Amino acid sequence: MYLSVFDIFKIGIGPSSSHTMGPMVAAARFLGLLAASPFHARGLRATLHGSLAFTGVGHATDRAVILGLDGVTAETYDAEAAESALARIRRERQVRPPGLGALDFDPDSDLVFDYETPLPGHANGMVLSATDAQGDVILTETYYSIGGGFVRTAAEMAAGGTEEEAGAPVPYPFHNAAEMLDMAARSGKSIAQMKRANEATLRSPRALDDGLAAIWAAMAACIDRGLATGGTLPGGLNIRRRAHDIHERLKAERGLNLTPPHTINDWMSVYAMAVNEENAAGGQVVTAPTNGAAGVVPATIRYWLDHVPGAQPSQVGDFLLTAAAIGGIIKRNASISGAECGCQAEVGSAAAMAAGGLAAVLGGSPAHVENAAEIALEHHLGMTCDPVKGLVQVPCIERNGLGAIKAVSAASLALRGTGEHFMPLDNCIEAMRQTGRDMSEKYKETALGGLAVNVPNC
Repeated sequence: MYLSVFDIFKIGIGPSSSHTMGPMVAAARFLGLLAASPFHARGLRATLHGSLAFTGVGHATDRAVILGLDGVTAETYDAEAAESALARIRRERQVRPPGLGALDFDPDSDLVFDYETPLPGHANGMVLSATDAQGDVILTETYYSIGGGFVRTAAEMAAGGTEEEAGAPVPYPFHNAAEMLDMAARSGKSIAQMKRANEATLRSPRALDDGLAAIWAAMAACIDRGLATGGTLPGGLNIRRRAHDIHERLKAERGLNLTPPHTINDWMSVYAMAVNEENAAGGQVVTAPTNGAAGVVPATIRYWLDHVPGAQPSQVGDFLLTAAAIGGIIKRNASISGAECGCQAEVGSAAAMAAGGLAAVLGGSPAHVENAAEIALEHHLGMTCDPVKGLVQVPCIERNGLGAIKAVSAASLALRGTGEHFMPLDNCIEAMRQTGRDMSEKYKETALGGLAVNVPNC
């Protein structure tokens, strides 16, 4: 299946695309499998492995699985209804997925966190099972949440291949940056134009434009909610939401003659922090390419629209298409999963996407776009994923702000040149893959190393 812009950018819920959205998607897939089976189920069980176990509570994986088995999806999620459903399930010890009736499921005993047995396919593994009246397993499936809300079964992982290797052919099937640049040179098209032509195999131009507008509307609304909301984030760290207060101070300083030029960095950061505070609070966000890195691309777009002379809202679609092309290349050839390659795969990928998109709308050539993405990714290499207490708060929220700053700097540097540069994006992506492969597991979203274990004692 061709990797669409709407696969890279998906509207979902926080705090994690791999730990919240992915398990919810897996639950929905299992319910579909159960509905199509000849078996009559009486109960359900779920076991979380690897990173899903280690940071599952902090990432609301338990809630996502319970609600998913009750039939809730990210698209239909309503916070108030979800709380009511969770209370009912814990009280009745049953879930009620549509079309399957009441099924026994006690969250205290039927949802297991297995910290000892990692599954072979990916760090984010889970096993879902259905049982009969005697408690015997009649149907089981292993799922892997591979980042960005993407889910694959054990059989799909074992079969290899990628999402791009099946489905209808597209006119510009580039699998890496070198192919992308070659096709752009031969066709005379921009990266966004090639991506738009590819999307035309799936939907009409009107549907594409409407979908892109909806993605940006969701991103912008998330920024606005984050800027308007104060208080303390859930989870026990007592982290105060800062975006609102910082934004108020920035607005008060606007127009003052003595404001230092570097204050523009605070604007970029506050837009990104607003998104990731919303994400940490379990609000609606857009994977870009993940929830943990959801603030970088929206912050860069908002900076461009609000602070760069000549920015046109009509070009936001081209920004998103270009960014999705970069994100797709990274996902195909390395990873966008923090549990697989550390935060270089999340915020690093997001910064590369944002840098490429910004370079494009500022008039850069495909070579400039590729150069901008490479600069941004190169300077995130080796970044660990070490969330304190397994929560997407420290260091994740600030890290998105710095990712946006790096993205803008990378695009600006690239546009100062001709597009020619020493290190190709493809080589940088491969370096990221190798670094992630060699990185200790304790630095890959397990909360067992790095900042996660170097925290105040009181």
